[in-house]
Amino acid sequence: MPGMREQLRNNMVALISLVVALSALGYNTWRNERTEQNRNIRAAGFELLTEIGSLQQIIFYARYAEDDQRGDSNMGWADVLTIADLAALMPVAVIRDAGELRTAWEANSALLAEDDAAYRRVDEAIDTLRQTTFESLRALN
Repeated sequence: MPGMREQLRNNMVALISLVVALSALGYNTWRNERTEQNRNIRAAGFELLTEIGSLQQIIFYARYAEDDQRGDSNMGWADVLTIADLAALMPVAVIRDAGELRTAWEANSALLAEDDAAYRRVDEAIDTLRQTTFESLRALN
């Protein structure tokens, strides 16, 4: 009956092959998960930028359009809520900035037409979120 050392020597190629196969499987699984996560972030990021643009348009109309052309700033709530939902799929910095946008919107949306400071607070929150979203998309590898 062969000893342990002899069995290892006889089966070394099989053992090395098993280690290589398990390592490759582990790496492939990790890479697939990472790729899927990047795809989700990318898709959510592009949709987020679209919603940010839509909200930006609403605040421009609320602030600069003639009185009879002004939209209702309450229309922006749909965009703000969609932005919050999409941000949940993004990195933490985007989630944070989306929360700050929602806070700014809650406090200032009713005052957009009359108050320069309210408009600036919402506009700055939108710009910050846009920049954070761009940075998150650029960081994908």
